[in-house]
Amino acid sequence: MATHAWPELPLAEWEHTYATLHMWTQIVGKVRLALTPLINHWWNVSFFVTPRGLTTSTIHHPERNFEVSFDFIEHRLAITCDNGMIGTMALIPGSVAGFYGRFTSLLKELGLEVEIWPVPVEVENPIPFQKDVQNNAYDGEYSNRLWRILLQADKVFNQFRARFIGKCSPVHFFWGSFDLAVSRFSGKRAPKKEGADSITREAYSHEVISHGFWPGKRASGATERENSASSICAPAFYSYTFPEPPGFDKAHILPQQAFYNSELKEWVLLYDDVRKAESPEQMLLDFMQSTYEAGANLAGWDRAALERN
Repeated sequence: MATHAWPELPLAEWEHTYATLHMWTQIVGKVRLALTPLINHWWNVSFFVTPRGLTTSTIHHPERNFEVSFDFIEHRLAITCDNGMIGTMALIPGSVAGFYGRFTSLLKELGLEVEIWPVPVEVENPIPFQKDVQNNAYDGEYSNRLWRILLQADKVFNQFRARFIGKCSPVHFFWGSFDLAVSRFSGKRAPKKEGADSITREAYSHEVISHGFWPGKRASGATERENSASSICAPAFYSYTFPEPPGFDKAHILPQQAFYNSELKEWVLLYDDVRKAESPEQMLLDFMQSTYEAGANLAGWDRAALERN
């Protein structure tokens, strides 16, 4: 089990666990989606970082209130109910289909039956959960490393969030895109995003500057330092402004290791550059602040009204 605050997370060494864990979180996330009213920008569906892993926070079921949590120290999933009942299942190597069956059975045992759409979202070539036997890996060490990174990022993201008094999201984890994010808003409506679906139409309905952490995605044949136009092949922090103002891609961004990805339309700072820094927290704060200032200034946000003096 990793104990370093900013541990290594080489994509090649855990990508199969990553793929499986992504589907497991989607299964749990879809329960939250089915039982919660829509909040702007889908904030009702996200998870939150805990001292042991990730949680749905409280979900209100017609029969009782409950919470689902992933524990990446003891490697178990727990469903905690307001009547004192607790159901648990081990996080062990096994298929997505097997996890889906165990999890839905556990919900039924606790009187928490719920219908979900059992197909993953925001992934290429989605396989229905009941049929997914190809994603079946689970390495607890790397799940623990991911959580430790999320814990550190959550701390820095909340420090950054505290500087803003305008509309701002919580620091939360999206199981669809599998990233930790925090988003600031100018308060103005945004033009419709080209090619947007029902998810992105809601997510980008207003002018936004968003920051986050993503474990990455391997492009075919690429190494972790070879970032393709459409993929970042290593864990990374990102920032984007929507709609993107002219000149954003040429802005002066800190630190010098940050770079602009023209197809993603995001500024990117690789996680390895952060973890190796003398002060990872300060490097990350510098990245977040400089990308925010670039986006807000170029887009004409009323910063005096939106920021804490």
